[in-house]
Amino acid sequence: MRRVAACALGGAVTALLGIQLGTAAPAQRARLENIELCNGKDRTSPDFQIEGCTALIESREEGPTTMAIAYNNRGNAYSTKQDYDRAIEDYNESIKLKPDHARAFNNRGVAYQKKHEYDRAIEDFDQSIRLDPKYAEAFANRAATYQYQGKYDRAARDYDEAIGLQPNLRGVWNGRCWTRAIIGELQAALADCNEALRREPNVAATFDSRGFTYLKMGQWDSAVADYDSALRLDPKLASSLYGRGLAKLKKGDDSGGNADLAAARTTEATVAADFARYGVQ
Repeated sequence: MRRVAACALGGAVTALLGIQLGTAAPAQRARLENIELCNGKDRTSPDFQIEGCTALIESREEGPTTMAIAYNNRGNAYSTKQDYDRAIEDYNESIKLKPDHARAFNNRGVAYQKKHEYDRAIEDFDQSIRLDPKYAEAFANRAATYQYQGKYDRAARDYDEAIGLQPNLRGVWNGRCWTRAIIGELQAALADCNEALRREPNVAATFDSRGFTYLKMGQWDSAVADYDSALRLDPKLASSLYGRGLAKLKKGDDSGGNADLAAARTTEATVAADFARYGVQ
């Protein structure tokens, strides 16, 4: 399946106490170090975040709000490790402690989406948005999940909301470009892809989306050029190999086109069926 825009986990929200580590008592210094680790200060490995959050959780000395955030942040770390079942367990605990925690619902939705449990993911994104109607990441994540479900009109509306709320949110312009291209709004899709590339010039998925848009517009040379750009950045991107192969065939380059189609099928067996579902064969 062609890659969908990445889902965004909600960030940590705990505020550190206004005490300098160097002047704190040893027990307090250890607690503050764990808070910093749980907040993701050390990005070299999610294990450090898990360590800090676990220490806070197991201390049994924190209030419910801090505990809710610690569970949420540890869930984020487990999601980074692709341990989605343990992440969901932590998000469940966070929500029990803080039922109005929009970030935890969003993050649990991301974990469910990664497990391909799309209906459960949508339920969590719905609740996250009910709790925080201006939560752009939840709209973007719900849009991406609707893409996986093939509900492109709903995805487009959610991308509209996300862009209106936070136009700098990563992936939303490309996400809407891809969605609009699938539903046939090709000029609008092209404008979105151009804006996405203006903001982030070296993203393979965006060149792939614009190449797909040009493919549906019948602009074969432009499609090949964008697929070339995508493949320079990600040489094994099956959708770009397949799309470039189709464009080459349309240009009369049977040898090059068939080679690209074969390489795409080797990389991803379902790529031809995916393109057929998008209305391109």
